[in-house]
Amino acid sequence: MKTILITGSTDGIGKLTALKLAKDQHEVILHGRNQEKLNTTITELKEKTNNDYIKGYVADLSSFGSIQKMTDQLKEELSKIDILINNAGVFKSRNQQNEDQLDLRFVVNYLAPFLLTNQLHDLIKKSNSPRVINLSSAAQSPVSLNALIGKEIVPAQQTYAQSKLALTMWSFYLAKQWDFANVIAVNPGSLLNTKMVQEAYGQHWSSADKGASILYDLASSNQYANSSGKYFDNDKGKFSQAHTDAYDDNKIHQLIAATKSILSV
Repeated sequence: MKTILITGSTDGIGKLTALKLAKDQHEVILHGRNQEKLNTTITELKEKTNNDYIKGYVADLSSFGSIQKMTDQLKEELSKIDILINNAGVFKSRNQQNEDQLDLRFVVNYLAPFLLTNQLHDLIKKSNSPRVINLSSAAQSPVSLNALIGKEIVPAQQTYAQSKLALTMWSFYLAKQWDFANVIAVNPGSLLNTKMVQEAYGQHWSSADKGASILYDLASSNQYANSSGKYFDNDKGKFSQAHTDAYDDNKIHQLIAATKSILSV
């Protein structure tokens, strides 16, 4: 039995992935922003899978303090984490910035996974063969460090693409730093039928299950046991090249330095 944490797992591909993994009788740790919705999802998944090893934690991933509170709870209550799927993401939001006046897309899509993953280092390291799966996107755009630190405002679509490239750059960096873990960045598929995509574009190309299926495979299949530091493009159905900046050590160094400064880590 693996212990698997999936952020943003009360709907969309996060919930579908949790369902698939729970059917295999793994211990599945859900995450959501709303306690009531989280409880409903836990009950639903337990009934559908006959798996009692499902529980959840609440955190607002736009708040660094809320992330810290959740990771403190996880460190108290779990003995290890075998698989971490950084699935939660945001495109459109009523609030464009968080409490620190940082763009919400950068915070939820990149800074939150960075902070959460590093806070859980010790739990992840206790696994025999840990995997960290970071949800990137086909949309990847060069990162403006001024936009990242809140000194420049750019349009939502551009910020989203920048946040996803930042996540991919960090994934490659983490793969080199954490030689004990298998770190994979993945584009789960463009315009999947999820709430986020419908709110942003009002249309979809593929079912949400297409994304959930590749997340399930990346999390559980031996086929991907030695794929650390790679980018899987599910539009192509194979490992592929990410944006060229993801392979630029100087730009990665600048990104990580700015990130650590924001998060004071």
